[in-house]
Amino acid sequence: MIKPDYPSVLLIYTGGTIGMIENPETGALEAFNFDQLQENVPELKRFNYRISSYQFNPPIDSSDMEPALWSKLVKIIHYNYDNFDGFVILHGTDTMAYTASALSFMLENLSKPVILTGSQLPIGVLRTDGKENLITSIEIAAAKYPDGRAIVPEVCIFFENLLLRGNRTTKINAENFNAFRSYNYPPLATVGIHIKYEYDRIRKADPNLPMHPHYVFDTNVLILTIFPGIQENVVSNIFQSPGLKAVVLKTYGSGNAPQKPWFIRLLKEATQRGIVIVNISQCPAGMVEMGRYETGLHLLDAGVISGYDATVESVLTKLMFLLGHNLSPKEVRTEMSRSIAGEFTRPEL
Repeated sequence: MIKPDYPSVLLIYTGGTIGMIENPETGALEAFNFDQLQENVPELKRFNYRISSYQFNPPIDSSDMEPALWSKLVKIIHYNYDNFDGFVILHGTDTMAYTASALSFMLENLSKPVILTGSQLPIGVLRTDGKENLITSIEIAAAKYPDGRAIVPEVCIFFENLLLRGNRTTKINAENFNAFRSYNYPPLATVGIHIKYEYDRIRKADPNLPMHPHYVFDTNVLILTIFPGIQENVVSNIFQSPGLKAVVLKTYGSGNAPQKPWFIRLLKEATQRGIVIVNISQCPAGMVEMGRYETGLHLLDAGVISGYDATVESVLTKLMFLLGHNLSPKEVRTEMSRSIAGEFTRPEL
């Protein structure tokens, strides 16, 4: 019998491979009803937790994930916030890092774990990675200190034995079980026989502040990747896109870009019109240092700001989040240079 003071976790199934079973007649993958979760994963009964579930109907393929659905997730968490110790979101892997990044900004003053997980193989397949990911995510979502505080009051991704900060994570593999990587921030926990938490890496929640949900986004942003031979008319057309408010500029190495006069001029004209341009590296590891080479200094002079060592998923969703609050370009630039959810490491000045 489950005691009232035992941990409680809400499972939110959005869709994705983890919630699929194979139709024995057709061989096609179909979503199964998560009300039958404990029948499909009988190991959950050994937790002696109170586990409830909420299922998107119909389930969403993660390639169809969008800000309206992020807001739906926030509403579900906010509505159930006082009734559960933690939350596990089952999500397709393709856009999981975007969702984790977005939620880290939308759930201000989060003091409970929100763990996103999924699988590369359906949970109904014999060799599935889904069961282990699900079981461990639930355990982490319920983990508390003796005084009742959550051990991991963050939005995280758990996959293949690693607990990663959600807004530091990128999908790096479409085939292997180790699908995610956090290149610029170490894991918050490593799972073997025991779960080894790295307590000094985990953000601390302020118990005096309530969780404050946010729901607004402005998606008038885009990603511009620099490449050898990029043409002036292409860049010009991008910056003239109707309604455009911000651009994630993916540059070379430590933040370098072509020094062609037309390129710098287009950047400067865009920033003077109020378009926020954030410089991040095409390299998955490392940091943008625009003061390091002359090519980066030209970008600074044009009004481009640094994204430091943030992921493209984090920068993109943070821009959408800030723009959704109707901040001025100057205010957005200021907030983009401030870590609000542990999304980047700013070098010592």
